[in-house]
Amino acid sequence: MIKSIIAAGLFLMSSLANAETIVLGMGCFWGAEKRMAELPGVLDVESGYANGDVPGTYEAVLAHERRLKAGKAGGRNHAEVIKVTFDPKTVGLEQVLARFWESHDPTQGDRQGNDVGSNYRSAIYTNDDAQLAVAQRTRDTYQAALKDAGRGAITSEIAPLKVYFSAEDYHQDYLKKNPDGYCGLGGTGVKYPGSVQSATASAPAKPLDPKALNAKRQLIVFEAEDCAYCKQFKAEVLDGWRSEVGIARTLSVEPPAGWKLEKALFATPTIVLFENGREVSRFTGWQGDQPRFWKWLGFQLLTPEQQQIAFEQGTERPGSGSHLDEKRPGTFVDPITGAALFRSDTKFDSGTGWPSFFNPLPGALTEHTDNAHGMRRVEVRSASSGIHLGHVFDDGPPPTGKRYCINGNVLKFVPDH
Repeated sequence: MIKSIIAAGLFLMSSLANAETIVLGMGCFWGAEKRMAELPGVLDVESGYANGDVPGTYEAVLAHERRLKAGKAGGRNHAEVIKVTFDPKTVGLEQVLARFWESHDPTQGDRQGNDVGSNYRSAIYTNDDAQLAVAQRTRDTYQAALKDAGRGAITSEIAPLKVYFSAEDYHQDYLKKNPDGYCGLGGTGVKYPGSVQSATASAPAKPLDPKALNAKRQLIVFEAEDCAYCKQFKAEVLDGWRSEVGIARTLSVEPPAGWKLEKALFATPTIVLFENGREVSRFTGWQGDQPRFWKWLGFQLLTPEQQQIAFEQGTERPGSGSHLDEKRPGTFVDPITGAALFRSDTKFDSGTGWPSFFNPLPGALTEHTDNAHGMRRVEVRSASSGIHLGHVFDDGPPPTGKRYCINGNVLKFVPDH
């Protein structure tokens, strides 16, 4: 055991002694740090700031960018960068740069996705002429691949490293320290050509086939490989999906052919609602907040009248709601999630002007004290989406003696087949 530990230590010292470094800008350094650290042969990745004319702190960089946008400052801002230390005997510089080109979109100028500013520019800052030559050659190689794929011109800055500052401790290994951080997407989806590409890199996923989707209204979940939050979203939401809106998953960063995203994707999972092939809304990231997700979707699916009931504890006028006279065998479900709420054989005519039930399905509702309007009542909400449904009273028929007085406009009826 001791000999193996000593041997491992000597190997690490040897690797560090022969290590090379290069500084790369790929937008926000959190995701960039994680992506490059996964490459075999990379020994260390450090977040930092480089090639600017201001102090090397996060606050200084943000403040200078605000002044630049307001036209109140001159001089170059730092780029958010990562310093990659690698063992050239295990991974060559061209392989490191292949991962760099594939892991972000180098055609966006001073931005990456929703992160906009010169501090988010794509950049390669080199230590000597040999590195500069490799950087320029890989740029030309990747530009040809982008052109073949119908993509635009590379805007990445390639220049000698002039100044570098290590970022604050809380920025180092950020996604390990902060499990709620987002997972970055893998750039353009265009592979770097040739055999030097990392053996761990997989072929870019193909966009979804629009023929297999609902062109009128469709949800698409854009995911990334090894994204823990994507897996969490699948377990907490997708595995129990019953909503009438179809939902599909993809590892591609591109929409289906002929469909349009309104802006670039920058984090996963991103859930996009398309209508008639165009993005109408999106929900970015996942931290287990199901009520917020269902409220987002509810505002896309429900009418203004339904939204007022569901999210503002509104009440429809007696006799004006849906399903008052519905007597067919079937199930009343949540209009957003599709979760079952009541069976029709528990429905009765209460004479109140609202659909009434004497028993919900197990686990379908939650109860909440409601002291509004000078009354003490028990509000009932859908357990799946959290939307307001109505109230429950103790004046119902046997066998429960309960009357669940529900707004019909926030119920969807599914007849038995």
